[in-house]
Amino acid sequence: MPISSFQPPVRTLMGPGPSDVHPRILSALARPTIGHLDPTFVGMMDEVKTLLQYAFQTQNALTIPVSAPGSAGMEACFANLVEPGDSVIVCQNGVFGGRMKENVERMGGIAIMVQDDWGQAVDPNKVEAALKAHPEAKILAFVHAETSTGARSDAKTLCALAHQYDCLALVDAVTSLGGIELRVDDWGIDAIYSGSQKCLSCTPGISPVSFSERATEVIKNRKSPVQSWFLDMNLVMGYWGGDSKRAYHHTAPVNAMYALHEALVMLQDEGLENAWRRHAKQHRALRAGIEAMGLGFVVPEANRLPQLNSVTIPEGVDDAAVRAQLLNDFNLEIGAGLGVLAGKVWRIGLMGHAARAENILLCLSALEAVLGDHVTQGVAVAAAQSELTGKI
Repeated sequence: MPISSFQPPVRTLMGPGPSDVHPRILSALARPTIGHLDPTFVGMMDEVKTLLQYAFQTQNALTIPVSAPGSAGMEACFANLVEPGDSVIVCQNGVFGGRMKENVERMGGIAIMVQDDWGQAVDPNKVEAALKAHPEAKILAFVHAETSTGARSDAKTLCALAHQYDCLALVDAVTSLGGIELRVDDWGIDAIYSGSQKCLSCTPGISPVSFSERATEVIKNRKSPVQSWFLDMNLVMGYWGGDSKRAYHHTAPVNAMYALHEALVMLQDEGLENAWRRHAKQHRALRAGIEAMGLGFVVPEANRLPQLNSVTIPEGVDDAAVRAQLLNDFNLEIGAGLGVLAGKVWRIGLMGHAARAENILLCLSALEAVLGDHVTQGVAVAAAQSELTGKI
């Protein structure tokens, strides 16, 4: 039998990513493909850089979208800043701190681990103790918004500690960019990476990154070549540089860049702080419904991400069966727990275009229907609606 065209089902995406993609962004993908060195495309590249600087709240010249997913953004930061023998303090309070450790070690660096329980924020006191104990450390690396748990760490405080002890601050903002307060310049972040498929509501496959002047000087003055040719910022900047002359480095994903450009224009038009407030308001509505059902959250409220919610699975409930029923009966995707939280939590995302009232009401009513006697019935939607009618 010949294979026919692929027609995906229409889903509501409320897992840890990708998030729902706005129709405007899907439409942008269908625009005519032009050459990646076409002067018109080069002009759009400059606009993408400017829009990313706004999203990151930075004036860093080296602010670009890496032509690969967020994991490549992570690797770009570590590959460019870590040389063999460098000591890097890595904070781990979930899956992605562990990936940071692996990146350090693959670059020939030494990872000094600061461990916190999954679901908790990174403890600044532990970080300062590690910085005092390891004056040779070159970088402090941590996850701002831990996607595996939904915990937010205090990036401003941690960056200040890094600089106090003469370290670069390297930050994972894959789930935070566009969803919660993030101020690269004001907080002194030296290297940061994110992903297009979370709170930017774009399709997966692009990783925005930004490097401070201090980090850029480190990259320029390396003793050894960057381990990755593709991710070497010294080479990539020849393509993403500020002037009109661009050196060929790779073929950019042209249509995906259209989509990112549209997503960033939408963020600009909404206003960054308005986007932060919208995510917070939608979280409060989801929380009201979840708690009315009798369910709870893993992360303490003070450190909880509005856009990624780890909800405790009731005793006696089959995690996989519930997620399968939500997908099959309601076309609704929520995420499973990872690592030590596997089978213990569901991860419910409210990222970008997914952070809207109709998604929340669908999710709550579907959970009530699927969980039956395991939760209090008939109260979740009303509780959420009550919260949604309040002011942002």
